[in-house]
Amino acid sequence: MNSQSLNYIEQIYSDYLSNAENVSPEWRQFFQENGWRAATDNVAVNGSQNGSAEPPAATPPPPPANAPPRPQTAASPPPETAAEPLEAPPQPFQSKSPPRVGGEGRPARGDVQLVALQERVDQLIRNHRVRGHIIARLDPLKQPRPQPPELDPAYYGFTEADYDRVFSTRTSYGPQERTLREIVGWLRNTYCRFIGAQFMHIDDLSVRQWLQDRMESNENRIHLRRDEQLRILRKLTDAVIFEEFIQKKFLGAKSFSLEGAESLIPLLDMAVEDAGSDGVEEIVLAMAHRGRLNVLANVIGKDPRQIFREFEDVDSEQHIGRGDVKYHLGYSSNRRTANGRDVHLSLCFNPSHLEFVNTVAMGRMRAKQDRTGDRERRKGLTLTIHGDAAFAGEGVVQETLNMSELPAYTVGGTIHLIVNNQIGFTTTPQEGRSSVYCTDVAKLLQIPIFHVNGEHPEAVAQVLRLAMDFRYKFQRDIVIDMYCYRLRGHNEGDEPSFTQPLLYQAIEQRKSVRKGYLDHLLELGGVSRQEAEQIAEERQAHLERELASARSEHFVPQQDMLNKVWKGYRGGKESEAPDIDTGIDRTRLSQLLEAQTYVPEGFTVHPKIKRGMDRRLEMAHGSVPLDWAAAESLAFASLATQGYPVRLTGQDVERGTFSHRHAVLHDVKNGATFMPLNHLSEDQAVVEIFNSPLSEAGVLAFEYGYSLDSPDALVMWEAQFGDFANAAQVVIDQFIASAEDKWRRLSGLVLMLPHGFEGQGPEHSSARLERFLLLAAEDNMQVVYPTTPAQVFHLLRRQMLRHWRKPLVVMTPKSLLRQKDCVSSMDDLASGQFERVISDPKIPDLSKAERILLCTGKVYYELCQRREELELEKDVAILRVEQLYPLPTKALEKALATAPDGAQVIWVQEEPENMGAWRFLRCHYGDNLLGRLPMTCVTRPASASPATGSRSAHVWEQNKLIAEALGEE
Repeated sequence: MNSQSLNYIEQIYSDYLSNAENVSPEWRQFFQENGWRAATDNVAVNGSQNGSAEPPAATPPPPPANAPPRPQTAASPPPETAAEPLEAPPQPFQSKSPPRVGGEGRPARGDVQLVALQERVDQLIRNHRVRGHIIARLDPLKQPRPQPPELDPAYYGFTEADYDRVFSTRTSYGPQERTLREIVGWLRNTYCRFIGAQFMHIDDLSVRQWLQDRMESNENRIHLRRDEQLRILRKLTDAVIFEEFIQKKFLGAKSFSLEGAESLIPLLDMAVEDAGSDGVEEIVLAMAHRGRLNVLANVIGKDPRQIFREFEDVDSEQHIGRGDVKYHLGYSSNRRTANGRDVHLSLCFNPSHLEFVNTVAMGRMRAKQDRTGDRERRKGLTLTIHGDAAFAGEGVVQETLNMSELPAYTVGGTIHLIVNNQIGFTTTPQEGRSSVYCTDVAKLLQIPIFHVNGEHPEAVAQVLRLAMDFRYKFQRDIVIDMYCYRLRGHNEGDEPSFTQPLLYQAIEQRKSVRKGYLDHLLELGGVSRQEAEQIAEERQAHLERELASARSEHFVPQQDMLNKVWKGYRGGKESEAPDIDTGIDRTRLSQLLEAQTYVPEGFTVHPKIKRGMDRRLEMAHGSVPLDWAAAESLAFASLATQGYPVRLTGQDVERGTFSHRHAVLHDVKNGATFMPLNHLSEDQAVVEIFNSPLSEAGVLAFEYGYSLDSPDALVMWEAQFGDFANAAQVVIDQFIASAEDKWRRLSGLVLMLPHGFEGQGPEHSSARLERFLLLAAEDNMQVVYPTTPAQVFHLLRRQMLRHWRKPLVVMTPKSLLRQKDCVSSMDDLASGQFERVISDPKIPDLSKAERILLCTGKVYYELCQRREELELEKDVAILRVEQLYPLPTKALEKALATAPDGAQVIWVQEEPENMGAWRFLRCHYGDNLLGRLPMTCVTRPASASPATGSRSAHVWEQNKLIAEALGEE
């Protein structure tokens, strides 16, 4: 029952009072057993008579499900103690008349109460929990906010005469009875002061009750000791002095100042301290550019001299063609908290594409947790800092939130902190979003959203502590929306009053957060002005010393060395990374493949998959050659049993888009799952293969982040079709292709992109090979198009066994997965290595060839088939270029060594002329391959779209291309 049931109960009880026989036996028993009885009199309710009754005291709701006990923080007051004096409720609740007694005051227990009036009180309480945030004083600029009528007691018919009447609050934390005046003051203080809470959308009653009790027990305030207040003041001082120092010393330079949102620094400081108390050992942070320099200096621990040196920009020769602006850079450090705990902090590097770093940070944290065996996700914390416009506007935010509780991507809850400047560049909230709050997208999760006034540091501290406690207990994401403002324009050279004149008139009238908090502490007597001035002077002097050091001719730049998990790995040129033998013993290969055909006793495999497993057993015994899926699984199995973790995610990867992998088996009788790759040996590394949500950008960024902290793991993302990788182009351009050049960050991430023209239309044909080749420079990545199972086996093993770490982009097959000629023997896997260029075994001496074709990928098999039909095996040589980048120049020289000077070479590709590899190769090799072999091409005509949508047209085009390549036309 709830308050909406009260009118119904009231009518039944009235019938019961008139004659007990008028109600059912169940209701008679209920009233008798619970102590209900007739009232001694009727009480006037707003001038009317109402013979209603009060139900008995409700049993308190059960506590939430048990969780590991959270370490107690000394600053947290007892739950039954209000942290500060009760704030006086607004008018018209100012009557000082004493509470009434008798029938109009506190009646004896069991007396008939004002049920209808109590129902309205219950509605008032609930509406404050649901909508109190709307009238909370969140905006430092005090812009008008809506005033919902349901938050006004007058809406329910209450008058001044009712304010001192006593009502039940038994379903709330604290006293079981309060006057209406006390109820309204308590509600306003809890839900409408400087914190607005959105939590009633959460379906789980235990979670709502936990949040409700935590907020209502202390009116959503925190009690801070003097030393904690001083720490906040010190951190605010650090933030303010740092920004003022940069503005004075580097006049006009872009720094993307934090001014107007300085409460971010004490908030993050407290987050680190609380996380340490919770047993967190690593924190990964991600943020955009606004305030990054301040966070680097005052939270992460980067020496200001390093930052000032970057402003001075005197080491330009070290950054020609590389590096990034200072407000995109990351940093890591070790920090010892006040209670003696060591916490490692990592701030991710981030381009200007704002929100795409979110899942990069999550991926990094997941990798750290997996590496240390933290399967409970307790020892790491991900904290992402957002702008209000970006959080509402960037679609990858929704992808990030959606991934947060999926088994493949959960990190035990992320703290999302929005620095709400109430503007995006020059765009107002009214222009930038359709929702009330920038955080409304987060309501897709069963998590609370806290809005807080950033000009009130202690309210910010309360929200942060509540958020940390919630994450610790429920291991879910949580959102903090800190309202503030942007003192300057989008950057220091921008004039914001051009577009927001009234807003910036209001901003100019504001005093700094530090000054406001100092005034508050001075009023409380918690600090003296002399102490505050000393703190500021010490910080100013420290920055002056750091600047002097930065400008010294003896300054030594901090070296960004590969250490810890990256020790022993390297980037740079591929020519400096020696090739290695990637084969393994044939007997061992047979054992690993055979082990993948076993399932637990009683596990019923789908009949069609069972036939495939039987065929795989034949492959293990050498009876039939290996197909692509078998070679791939052997690469995974061999690496896992050598101690290399394997992780593969993407849409439908467990089965495979083309139903070829079947890495995760499903029992057809009970739905149980089994992954043979995780049952190869007792000491093997883990193999993780997860289906991803229907997302490219968020998932690829996550796996990229995972690879940043797992150089010893084979980390792969597979697109459903290679064409769909373009939905993650930002991640490819801004992180994967350029991170080593910009940030000196290495990654061994593998992108597996199904590619090939097979008549499936323009969106299911091309992984846009040309785009990756356009990004290829300075050996920043590997781009390959393997054509045999043995090649993909050696390729994946090479990616791990070499200590050269670069992203690997693989054009993977579709029809070749079942092409009868696309097979390899067990011996092909047992010896050798990945071949960058494969010569034509039918014409080893190219001097005898009348025609030399170079190609890559699937078209090779079509050329061979037609060549055989035309009986041209001795006349036309077909060579395969398996690695397109880094350029396989030495391998081409070796493969073409027997070709006479002047022999024409024809590049054949099924992609249009403006796509594929042709223009890339011509750009690098010109019209004379290797300086001696004239090179032309056979391609589809240049086109705006990759492929035709007509199957018949595709066949005609493909036949024409093959015929031209072989000289039929």
